[in-house]
Amino acid sequence: MKKYTNIHKLSDNKFLNLFKLDALTDSGRPFDYFFVSRRKAEEIKLLTKDSAAEGVVIYPILKDDPEKIVLIRQYRYPLGDYLYELPAGLIDLGETPDIAAIREMKEETGLCFEIYTGGDAAYRRPFFMGAGFTDESCNTIFGYASGEISRKEMEDTESIQVMIADKNDVKRILKDEKVSLRAAYLLINFLHADPKEPFAFLNE
Repeated sequence: MKKYTNIHKLSDNKFLNLFKLDALTDSGRPFDYFFVSRRKAEEIKLLTKDSAAEGVVIYPILKDDPEKIVLIRQYRYPLGDYLYELPAGLIDLGETPDIAAIREMKEETGLCFEIYTGGDAAYRRPFFMGAGFTDESCNTIFGYASGEISRKEMEDTESIQVMIADKNDVKRILKDEKVSLRAAYLLINFLHADPKEPFAFLNE
């Protein structure tokens, strides 16, 4: 059932745009519905019906010490505050999610990232972010981080602090700090992971 009569693009930005739907309730009553998308107007998911990801979130276990994970603390302008997150970013044109994850990890932390390819691939497919206000979806990329933390490749529009966290750190952060939802649920897996098999939760 088509629950709108028209789509209006209300902004013209490189990264994110506002759309208005002439939407319809189940009874057929018209009302305005607003959402944002990273896609071109003709490629929004309302029209394409696909779920291909626009971005990645990275689950980076420290290779030399699997009882630790790489986190970032990033200033988020809508909050006017710092938020604990996992490294993440957009998939550039021509990139696969894996390539995007390796690049974003280097840019945000200076660390190298080795993709973990085991487990059930269904857990790495794209999932939607916040379908009440955006059509954006995201792949989670799992793997191992190594090397030295560096700010050399970080963009000046990003205010990011990198930290290596153990399970006690993560417990405290989840209890006391502002944390992104996708990081929170992945960190709950980290708290219960066996360091000898840190990705066992991806198995069927």
